[in-house]
Amino acid sequence: MAEHDSDREDREPDEKGVPFDEEAAWAAIVAGYGEEPPDPPGAKPFKPVEDLALPEPEPGPGEDGEAEERQPAKPLGSSVSFAPGVGPRDYKAPEASDDDFDEDDEGHFVPPEPPPLPSTDTTARFAWLGVVGGPILLLLAVLLGWDMTWWLATLGIGGFLGGFVTLVTRMKTDDDENDDPGRGAVV
Repeated sequence: MAEHDSDREDREPDEKGVPFDEEAAWAAIVAGYGEEPPDPPGAKPFKPVEDLALPEPEPGPGEDGEAEERQPAKPLGSSVSFAPGVGPRDYKAPEASDDDFDEDDEGHFVPPEPPPLPSTDTTARFAWLGVVGGPILLLLAVLLGWDMTWWLATLGIGGFLGGFVTLVTRMKTDDDENDDPGRGAVV
C-alpha cells in the first residue's frame, strides 16, 4: 500500500497545468459522508428484508406502463413462535382401536418373543474372565501402587493371552456348516 502512495506523489496530474486540489477532494468526500450514492440507470433496488421470501411481481400493464407491485396479506417465510409446551412436537397420535381397521387390515404387528440367549460353557466364561480381568488386575495394581510381583504379572498377562487364544481357537467358521467353498448366493 505504501508503494502505491509513494508512486502517486511522483506522478504528474493527467491534465498539464492544472494542479490537483487535494483539499477540495477531501472536502467533497466529507460532505458526502453518510449519503448513499444514486443507483446506476437500469438497476433494480434491493428488496427489504421482510419481502425476501416473496415471489417477484409479475409484469403487468400499469398506469405508467410499469409492473404493479402486489403485496400479499401476510408475508411468506415469516417465523412462527409457539408458547412453551405448545407446538408441533407436542402432538400425540390417538391410540389405535379395533374400529380403525377394515376387513383388509390385519391389525398392527406384534413381534414374537425373542429366543433366550444361548448358555455359555465354563471354558468360554473363564476365557472371557482372563481377557477382561487380566488388564483390569494390572491396571488396579498400577493405580493402587501394589508391588508388581511375578505372580501378579503372570496372572494379568498370562490370563489375557490365555483367554484370547482360547476364544480365537474356539471361534466357529462358516466352512464348518457347509461343504460349498464358493460362498455364492444361497437359494
